[in-house]
Amino acid sequence: QVQLVESGGGLVQAGGSLRLSCAASGSTFSIVAMGWYRQAPGKQRELVATITSGGSTNYADSVKGRFTISRDSAKNTVYLQMNSLKPEDTAVYYCNAYQWARHYWGQGTQVTVSS
Repeated sequence: QVQLVESGGGLVQAGGSLRLSCAASGSTFSIVAMGWYRQAPGKQRELVATITSGGSTNYADSVKGRFTISRDSAKNTVYLQMNSLKPEDTAVYYCNAYQWARHYWGQGTQVTVSS
């Protein structure tokens, strides 16, 4: 079992920045990838960014050039640096870990971008 705890959400004006953190605990060995997803009201959950255990990253087109995913393996923590935020980035952001063909999810953290 893997437990994920997110932090760092909040309210920010358009053009501002936030950094989300996700700390993994429990059976963290053999986690293949971690990432961030988001879900806006009335919309489906969508991928934002992922990072593999080897360090490869993948981003949604809508956040490329604005968001950066990184990790601290020693701390089992993944970060999402979000710059140039837009109102359409408003959503609940969920941390995800993929291990042994199973997805684990955090409880989510709200990000609200005001115009």
